[in-house]
Amino acid sequence: MQDAVNTARLALSLMDLTTLNDDDSRDTVRALCARAGSDAGTVAAVCVYPRFVAEARQALAAAGLPQVRVATVVNFPHGDDDVAGAVAATRATIACGADEVDMVFPWRALLAGNAAVGAELVSACKAACDGRLLKVIIESGELASPAAIRQASDIALAAGADFLKTSTGKVAVNATPQAARIMLQAIRDSGRDAGFKAAGGVRTLADAAVYLQLARDIMGADWLTPAHFRFGASGLLDNLQAVIAGQAAAPGCGY
Repeated sequence: MQDAVNTARLALSLMDLTTLNDDDSRDTVRALCARAGSDAGTVAAVCVYPRFVAEARQALAAAGLPQVRVATVVNFPHGDDDVAGAVAATRATIACGADEVDMVFPWRALLAGNAAVGAELVSACKAACDGRLLKVIIESGELASPAAIRQASDIALAAGADFLKTSTGKVAVNATPQAARIMLQAIRDSGRDAGFKAAGGVRTLADAAVYLQLARDIMGADWLTPAHFRFGASGLLDNLQAVIAGQAAAPGCGY
């Protein structure tokens, strides 16, 4: 059980606690930020829509959690190939105080044979981040094939992505271990100091443990820090806190 608790604490420290719902409000965001720290541990970041970035920063400060980073999304969830629009949105979120930007790669354009616009969009948004972290969501479930997932990963990394992220959480297939393996291998092979974020469908410690083990196998145990690994999730927090408090078992998690 102690191994499960330790793994749960690790996973919690790697979380981007997320709310990206159409009915989000200032109250929703304040409630999310209030949950970012507890006796079980503190998450790495909260992820909210751009209009709530300033609200999140204020709420975290009020909760005594100024160390928790504020992430937001651009080109989301559609993944269009409008470079100018994505750059303008990125600059606006940085001006509002975002520490991290999760940007959707133009995956439809890639599937249609246009690889150049993906490189252009990532490079331009990275410049617009002005030193902040850029996570590129490749929407692996929509790319579907291993070749397309690897191609999008390679393009994003070569163009300056700080993280590769699996999914928006807004499509039928989100994070999968198969896609994660391909993306982690792309990071390893690139030689870049880049990270990985599993998002969409990671709801329990058992789910999280699969991705943690993949990262250990491919990148090494020392790589599992918020600088290199994140989970994008909301419901996962409840399960991790329950395991840490001894109120839930973690069958089959491998620890």
